[in-house]
This record gives sequence, structure tokens and C-alpha cells, in this order.
Amino acid sequence: MTELFDTAMTSLLHLPEVLERLAAGDGDRRSAGDHAGHGHGHTRINGIGVGASGGAAVDIVETPGEYAFVLDVPGLSKSDIQVTLEEDRVLVMKSSNGAGKRKREEEDGECRYIRLERRAAPRSFVRKFRLPEDADTGGISARCENGVLTVTVKKRPPPEKKTKSVQVTIA
Repeated sequence: MTELFDTAMTSLLHLPEVLERLAAGDGDRRSAGDHAGHGHGHTRINGIGVGASGGAAVDIVETPGEYAFVLDVPGLSKSDIQVTLEEDRVLVMKSSNGAGKRKREEEDGECRYIRLERRAAPRSFVRKFRLPEDADTGGISARCENGVLTVTVKKRPPPEKKTKSVQVTIA
């Protein structure tokens, strides 16, 4: 019964994100803070979806030299997390199989559990993002510290603008 309750609560927690995706109508999974469609000049990073077992909330920060993806992953160590690049432009962050499961200590003769409520959260997650054209896919780094995963993607410098002189002839 508690597993059913946990599943229902997780679904409810992700309801605003689901409604936002449905409201976009075109399959776009833009975040509430994405103003790219409003002409403010911000880079657009499209989320591709959330794993069936839920997702970890992600903050995406853009600086002049990089993009940073910041996820809260309490209870997970760096060995529980995989960061990969698919199709040269899709950044994938996910937890390994079995990650986040709390290991129950064995009860001995004098000790027994009365209630078990604590669990590591998120139990598992998969987040995918299509990187913008200026992302340097060779410059991706990740670190997990104190339950926070930070994935940094360097930006490529903008292409140099070439100026060409044109000879003006008098006719």
C-alpha cells in the first residue's frame, strides 16, 4: 500500500511539469524559466523527457563560458550516477540500477524495526537535454558533492565574423 501511495505522490509532485508540457502543445518541454520564445535572447535547451520512474529537478544556468546543470541527488554517490552524451547533442543524466535504495540493516535478536519511512530520494531518475549548437561536447565535466550533481558543458567561442572588402568600380 505504501508503494502505491509513494507512486501517487511522485506523480502529483510532477503534475505541474506534465501540465506545462501539455500546454506547450508542440511537444516542447520548456521550463518555466525559459524565455527563448519571447525574444529575450536566451539560449534554449530542450528537455527530452523524464524517466518512467520519475525525475530529479534540474536547474540550468548559463554563463558567458558554459552551461551548468544542477540536480539534487541526496543519498546517491558518484558511482550511482551516469552522465553520457547520445547522438552527439543529447546530454543524459541518470542513476544506475538499484541506486538510491536504502540498505536495511539486519535486525538482531534484540532490535526490530517498528516503522520504516526513510528512503533515499530520488530513488531513480533519467533526465535528457538537447544541447544548443554552441555547446562544446568535448568539454563536459561532472561532479557530485554533498548530494548535488553539477554537470558543466563548456561553450564554443562564437565564429569570427569575416569582413570582405568589395572593389567599387565607376561606370
